Parts: sequence; C-alpha cells; structure tokens
Amino acid sequence: MSTPTKVVVRESKDALFIEFSDGQAYTLPAEYLRVYSPSAEVRGHGTGNETLQFGKRNVTITSLVQAGNYALQITFSDGHDSGIYGWDYLKELGKTHEQKWSVYLQKIHQAGLSRDIDSQVIKLV
Repeated sequence: MSTPTKVVVRESKDALFIEFSDGQAYTLPAEYLRVYSPSAEVRGHGTGNETLQFGKRNVTITSLVQAGNYALQITFSDGHDSGIYGWDYLKELGKTHEQKWSVYLQKIHQAGLSRDIDSQVIKLV
C-alpha cells in the first residue's frame, strides 16, 4: 500500500490534491469526493442501498483531519463529515475519476436530478 506524501486542499477549497509515495498524484474535486463518500449515509449497508447524492456542485472542503495512519476525515460545507477516506480508497477515486464521474452524471440524469441544489430537472415525455 502506498501512502500519501503530500495532501493539500486548494485555497478555493474546491479540490484536494494528493500525492502518493509511488509517485502517483491526483486532484480530486470536492463535489466528487462528497458524492462518493465512503460513509454509510451515502453507501448504505450493502449493494443496492446507496443514496444518490445531488445538489453538491458548490460543496467545498471545510476541514481535513488525518484519521490514524490510514485515512482522512473530510468535512464538507454541507455539513457531511461521516466518511473516512482510506488511502487505498482515495487512490482508487483518483485512478477511476473519469469513469466514476461519468457513471454519476448518468445516474443523476436518469433520476431527473441536478448537481445544483436550487435547480429542478423536468423530464418531458
């Protein structure tokens, strides 16, 4: 398992930069981290129990705390703070960012939801 050598929250607080001991580095947007939170609130308690997150486009990172030697606890501007992001999970999010983001966008579109909290999507038939 590679561990982070550098973790930086952008000044705008809209992304997290993480660099690992194997040289791989990723910039992970706050919205992406929020909608893929490893918390039970988001993931549920098993496959098929996930709660689709929406309205998170403008969420920012308000706090970042190391959890032991294995993870980060991130607090977001919407108050969410229950996800513990292990190093392996953060690396997975970095490696699969494009694929996971595409899947997320398809899911909210199919559900008639929006990335913006104050927007409503109306499906015309």
